[in-house]
Amino acid sequence: MSSVVTVTADDLALPLEQHLLRIVAGLEAHGHLVVLVPPEPTDPVRRRMHTLRAALESDRLALVPVDLPPLATALLGEQLRQLSATDLGPGVLAGAARLLSYYLYSGALLGSIAKLDRIEVPVGAHLKSLVPGRYFVALAHPEPYLAEADEAKTPPGPAFVTQLAVAPGHGIDPGWVTGPLARAWRVQHVREVPLAPEAGKWWGTGRLVEFAAYIGDVGVLYQLVTSVRRDRCSWCGLEVIGDRCLFCSAKVDNRIRPPMEPKGPGGPNGLKGPKGPNGPREVAHASRRALE
Repeated sequence: MSSVVTVTADDLALPLEQHLLRIVAGLEAHGHLVVLVPPEPTDPVRRRMHTLRAALESDRLALVPVDLPPLATALLGEQLRQLSATDLGPGVLAGAARLLSYYLYSGALLGSIAKLDRIEVPVGAHLKSLVPGRYFVALAHPEPYLAEADEAKTPPGPAFVTQLAVAPGHGIDPGWVTGPLARAWRVQHVREVPLAPEAGKWWGTGRLVEFAAYIGDVGVLYQLVTSVRRDRCSWCGLEVIGDRCLFCSAKVDNRIRPPMEPKGPGGPNGLKGPKGPNGPREVAHASRRALE
């Protein structure tokens, strides 16, 4: 049983007919489609996807709301793509999106916080931002954080091994992110990626450097997902994690255990690697421009 993992964004907007054709083609080729969508029910991209799902009357299309900044959403899609090469089924992959979001540390170095509305901004910080040359570091996930950028003081970071993705914008030096922050967070590797078109809108300014710390080892990702209880959906028959099947929406009688902190780079003893050319494949297409 194969599946496609994809993400959505405003800049990927297409006429409904074209979207419908692409979804049908994906379902016919891969069996199931997991789509990461914005968390707001009124978001036009999410509403469009619900319209398409209703038109298809298909329980092989899962819409998974993810409340993350653009770069972190892109990385989550990339992690699901990595996991799709293992023996995890589409129901588990859909549930894994929520689970793995716990382990993403996402923020930005901002040249202005005048229009930042995703994080509470104290009056004092607003006043400081009026002074030219001041920069602020903001974390949106896993916990909100906002402070003036300082080499001697960095936001709290992950207590497990991560890599750091950095997306530089215009008019701001990424050196604080690739230097003091990367050292404080003890990341294994710094990776530069393009800035998503919707990043400026999300953070309230085009003068930014977006960053996210993430787990890049598929063995650790697999260990996290397989450490969670799995059940069989009584309606559609998929193996799932969580209290609801994200494909058919049937409620599942179980609870996800609290997320487990990854201990190291190794995977579980039973880790099964990417499938061979003669076996079923889970194909994940993650557009970093969308990142839910």
